[in-house]
Amino acid sequence: MKARAIQLVKTTIPLIIASTLIVMTSCEPKTPVDLIVHNANVYTVDDDFSKAQAFAVKDGKFVAVGDEENIMRHYSAKETIDAQGDAVYPSFMDGHCHFNGYGESGIRWADLKGCLSFDEVIERLRKHDSLYPTEWLLGRGWDQNLWEVTEFPDNQRLAEAFPNKKVLLTRVDGHAVLVSKEVLELAGIDENTKMDGGMAIVNEGRCTGVLLDNLADAAKALVPKMETELKIKALLKAQEDCMAVGLTSVTDAGLDIATIALIDSLQQTRQLKMHVNAMVNPDDETMDHFMRQGVIDKERLTVRSVKIYADGALGSRGAKLLEPYADDPQNTGLILESDEFYRHVCKKAYDAGYQVCCHAIGDGGVRHILDIYSEYLKGQNDFRWRIEHSQVVDNADFQRYGELSVIPSIQSTHCTSDMDWADERLGERIKNAYAYQQLLQQNGWLVNGTDFPIEDISPIRTFYAAVARKHLDGTPAEGFQMENALSREQALRSITIWVAKGCFIEAKKGSIEVGKDADFVILDRDLMTVAENEIPAAKVKLCHIH
Repeated sequence: MKARAIQLVKTTIPLIIASTLIVMTSCEPKTPVDLIVHNANVYTVDDDFSKAQAFAVKDGKFVAVGDEENIMRHYSAKETIDAQGDAVYPSFMDGHCHFNGYGESGIRWADLKGCLSFDEVIERLRKHDSLYPTEWLLGRGWDQNLWEVTEFPDNQRLAEAFPNKKVLLTRVDGHAVLVSKEVLELAGIDENTKMDGGMAIVNEGRCTGVLLDNLADAAKALVPKMETELKIKALLKAQEDCMAVGLTSVTDAGLDIATIALIDSLQQTRQLKMHVNAMVNPDDETMDHFMRQGVIDKERLTVRSVKIYADGALGSRGAKLLEPYADDPQNTGLILESDEFYRHVCKKAYDAGYQVCCHAIGDGGVRHILDIYSEYLKGQNDFRWRIEHSQVVDNADFQRYGELSVIPSIQSTHCTSDMDWADERLGERIKNAYAYQQLLQQNGWLVNGTDFPIEDISPIRTFYAAVARKHLDGTPAEGFQMENALSREQALRSITIWVAKGCFIEAKKGSIEVGKDADFVILDRDLMTVAENEIPAAKVKLCHIH
């Protein structure tokens, strides 16, 4: 009996201890948080590209990320979201766009995107003018490459349709305008006008009204500025559109003092919840205003970069090429500013700890700015100076991105928009165009964006273009120069964590990790596994911003 009693004790004690532990565990108080998302397919986009099933959020930060059982056992929340197995990502970030310009376009400008003829341009302008009659008739998005006759338009049609009207129509790339004779007269521009970094298209001795680059900017400067009330409306509408496609952070490529101040004030009152990385315009007044303050890193606003332009655009033949255009043998494009200007801006930025972000599309523009950068960037560094677009790069220059730690900032939808006609401009050089994988290998990361309103605002389309390199209808079937497509993981990083890194905010944004801002998006399908042709159909079910 004694032996049996001892054995009974031996078997009973562990059961008692186990039962006690279960009771203690079940009674352990849960940590209160604001939000739990569970039953989810979470792509954290951390260094290991790890996955999770749930996370907890408190005070706008991720406080726990892990498996379903662990999160639900240890946390209780005011709000709980059952993701029903859907894919969850860090909310998307646009690495190069025109957020303010997009907002203004939606209010002031006739939408000319996708017009298949100049007749359609005129038709849309008539409709816009009847709805919003003002002294200036503005439009944006025309592209002669979509027309049956792919030649620049002429303002004689504007005179017939809109007599005595100030008309300014910006080409899709933003680097060319068509203006009425009234605007030419106001700007003092005719067939004899010369300007460094600018060009007027002349036909039979007459200025046609098409102005490129710096001359286009001179005409745009005449357009009256929007009143503050309208600017606020424009910015808030832009925010609404961004969040509808899963964007909670944008980099605006070129802003003035007043616009940045307005954005800041709207963020302070939480009317504008999005994070804005503002590249400042390169005039001395704007640079001195911000650079004297040093790097500005607020909760929703970053100011630590300056935007400059090396050349124009490929579609309007203003991009600077090392050799002439294949379809315009007398033309190599334009370098828009003097070397003294570039050095002046780079020196100011370097001394202030600011990043330089230079638009360069042609291989000549890319080389020119790499040469300028090399005077300040002595070998590898962490300054993260960028070349925006990097559309055509000579074979000899790819490695210089790595040698100087220059970051390529690409827009993968530029590739799919241009691929049907870019070879006409470039000839055999097309093989060095939109070479995203080759650019990526130089530093191991790059920044992706849309350049909206030049391209569609959707980051899902950016992802699709990077991976598939096809039009939305799936053509061409084999894709375009697929050796330079990005993998799905690379494409997702390029619109999340790498964008954050591109503006020095990777410690607080761009991935679902403890301590970072709780910005995330839930989609109705998994971008990482769904059939390629289904990617563009993905819809945002929830966009959460901290």
